[in-house]
Amino acid sequence: MRKTRTASFRSAARSRRRTQAKAHATRKDSRRGRASHSIQATQAVSIRQKRDEQYLAAIKGFELAVQQFTKQNLEKAKPLFERLAASVYPEVADRARLYLRLCQRKLERSAPAPKTAADYYALGVAELNARSLDSATEHLTKADKMQPKREHIRFALAAAYALQGNSEAALEHLKAAIQLRPGNAYQARHDEDFQSLRSHPAFRSLVRADASAFAATP
Repeated sequence: MRKTRTASFRSAARSRRRTQAKAHATRKDSRRGRASHSIQATQAVSIRQKRDEQYLAAIKGFELAVQQFTKQNLEKAKPLFERLAASVYPEVADRARLYLRLCQRKLERSAPAPKTAADYYALGVAELNARSLDSATEHLTKADKMQPKREHIRFALAAAYALQGNSEAALEHLKAAIQLRPGNAYQARHDEDFQSLRSHPAFRSLVRADASAFAATP
């Protein structure tokens, strides 16, 4: 009888130890889960804080640009608005583009009227950078008529038309630009303004490595 009781006690003790071990493992897993959740929560807070800081920086930059605009420091305000126009925050980008157009209009009124091909080219490139594509093509076309066979003018026209989605005109001007200066093939190949033409067979042919062959094309 004593032997049976002793065995029973031992069995009960083993059972209690197993139960305690399971409970300990459960508590340990629970602590790990809470720790993991805490890390994830901390990371999420960090990301939100970073986004908030970036947003506040964009707002601060916009306020600085507006201050320059109000003081009529248009030459300083314009590049600030150009950078803000590419902001990932739509409300900042939209307002920046509005002020950018106002800057451009004021600068155009205060600037002397263009007279030479160089004047029209400079205006065209400025409009191209500001993505005022209709004005860009207008100024660049005038420059091209005044000084035909200028590779930099034809290249700028090609970029403007490519951004407008006019692939035919873009390819025509790009071909002329490469014929006048073969190095434009390399430049076009790496210029984001020609992104819309990347898959076009004619574009790939123009900017291929041996594009220098076009220099001899009449």
